Amino acid sequence: MITFNLRGILGTCLLAVFLSQLSGCSIFKDKQQAAVTYTNPVYAANVPDPSVKKFGEYYYCFATTGGDRLPDGRIFTVLRSRNLAQWEPLGGALVPPSSDTNYQYWAPEIAENHGKYYLYYAMGGVEPEHFVLRVGISNKPQGPFTDSGLILTDCESNRFTIDPYPFCDDDGQWYLFYAVDFPYESPGLHAGTGIVADRLIDMTRLAGERQVIVRAAHDWTLFEAHRRMDIFNQTFNWHTIEGPCVTKHDGKYYCFYSGANWQTPRYGVDYVVADKPLGPYSGAGDHARVLHGVPGQVIGPGGNAITTGPDGKTQYIIYHAWNKPMTERQLCIDPLDWTADGPRATATITPQVMR
Repeated sequence: MITFNLRGILGTCLLAVFLSQLSGCSIFKDKQQAAVTYTNPVYAANVPDPSVKKFGEYYYCFATTGGDRLPDGRIFTVLRSRNLAQWEPLGGALVPPSSDTNYQYWAPEIAENHGKYYLYYAMGGVEPEHFVLRVGISNKPQGPFTDSGLILTDCESNRFTIDPYPFCDDDGQWYLFYAVDFPYESPGLHAGTGIVADRLIDMTRLAGERQVIVRAAHDWTLFEAHRRMDIFNQTFNWHTIEGPCVTKHDGKYYCFYSGANWQTPRYGVDYVVADKPLGPYSGAGDHARVLHGVPGQVIGPGGNAITTGPDGKTQYIIYHAWNKPMTERQLCIDPLDWTADGPRATATITPQVMR
């Protein structure tokens, strides 16, 4: 004789319904999201100097194209991702402001203000050591961007201006950080490329109140010993600090930068810190404390961006690193941890779980 436990059957059915409903809740989605893995490089193509920002549901990445033009005739590679781990190409970002193919275009950096998108970049290379900063404008984050027609820096006082980074403070004031040359030594400081910043009057005009943020003070930032630079009619032990990326953490301003020679495995990321956007900044490291290469595995990590991951909490450092033949600087990501000793990241090449 077969008997049925009606209460047990009903309980099992109700539990099944409950679980099926719960599977659509955020807690389950969060677990599914946390299960996403990545392995560097997350995009195995040439993506130098990545700028990454999230607009809406997508992260957008913009990268240097140098003297190349993309198939659509534009410059600056554009990628898009929902989770930082998988990326799709969208073509080029900016219509070149000149038809002269001898020009180089470096280090694009995107910002959004009042529904408009601004792409800051460096243009030059036709004359020795001569680059200027410009900005393209678009109604969409992926572009296409059209150049504003304005040069953002006074190139009579400094011919070499590269790597612009726009930063908006909590009060809505915008600043532009960028790299310039210091062709002279100062007490405790090397000749070389360093970082300055200025206040933006609007998104295409600087106030002309430039402040020095950081110059090379440590030997690890050597670009090239006995470097002959005819434009200055001198030979230098030239040091380089470039690629500013600014973020605010616990009330302080951190300017991350890349140091040394971008063409070598010595390239890496360090930072300085200040109480105000224009400084004074201090605390530069005597080595690349945030991110450095791993011999035989990770070569020359740098040119970084910082963004918050899909979980809305974890910060990630997005950077380029050379492939083994050193023919491409590929896109990589890793968590940025705020430790008692300062911000730190570890470059990885094995599968990692997104936090």
